[in-house]
Amino acid sequence: MNWLKNVDPSWDEVLYPHASLILEIENRVRGHSINPSLELVFRAFSFPIKDTKVVIFGQDPYPTLGHATGLAFSVPSEIRRLPLSLKNIFLELHDDIGGELRANGDLSDWASQGVALINRILTVPVGVSQGHRDLGWQPVLDSVAKALGERGVIAILWGNYAQQLSSYFDPAFTILSAHPSPLSAYRGFFG
Repeated sequence: MNWLKNVDPSWDEVLYPHASLILEIENRVRGHSINPSLELVFRAFSFPIKDTKVVIFGQDPYPTLGHATGLAFSVPSEIRRLPLSLKNIFLELHDDIGGELRANGDLSDWASQGVALINRILTVPVGVSQGHRDLGWQPVLDSVAKALGERGVIAILWGNYAQQLSSYFDPAFTILSAHPSPLSAYRGFFG
C-alpha cells in the first residue's frame, strides 16, 4: 500500500485497522487527477503521534492543482497568491498575537512543532471541492480524532464538518469556530 509507506510507525495502530478501506480508496483514485498528489496524501501522519500537541482539522484539500500539500491549509512556499482561507488564518493570527503578517503559506514549520494539520477528507479531484466527501474517509479520520483526543491533544475544529469530531476531544481543550473560508469567516472565525 503506497499511501502508508511514509507514515510514522507511531500511527500504525490508528491507521492500519483501516488498511483495506485505505487501499480501496487508493485504488479508486489511482489514475485520476487528485489533490494532494499520491505521495502526499498521508503527509500529516509523517510526524510522530507523541509529538502532536495541537490538531487543526479542516474540511478537504485545496482543489487547485499544485496547492494541496497533505497538510491542511498549507500550500507550497512558491505559491504567492495564497488561498483566501489561508489568508484569513494569517489575518486572524496577526490580529490575535501581532507580529509580521505571514506571507509564506508553507505550514511545515507548524507541523514540525507539533501542530497536526489534518483534513476530514484527505483527497479531492483536481478542481472539485468536496469531490471525495463520499469516498469513505470518515471512519479513518474518526479514528485519528479519537486517538488524538485520548492523548489530550488540543483540538481546533474549523467549520461544521470538522466540528463533527468534537465529541472525541475534551471540551476544555477544544476550540470551535466557523471555517476560515471567505464564505463563512465572518460568521465566527474572525475575533
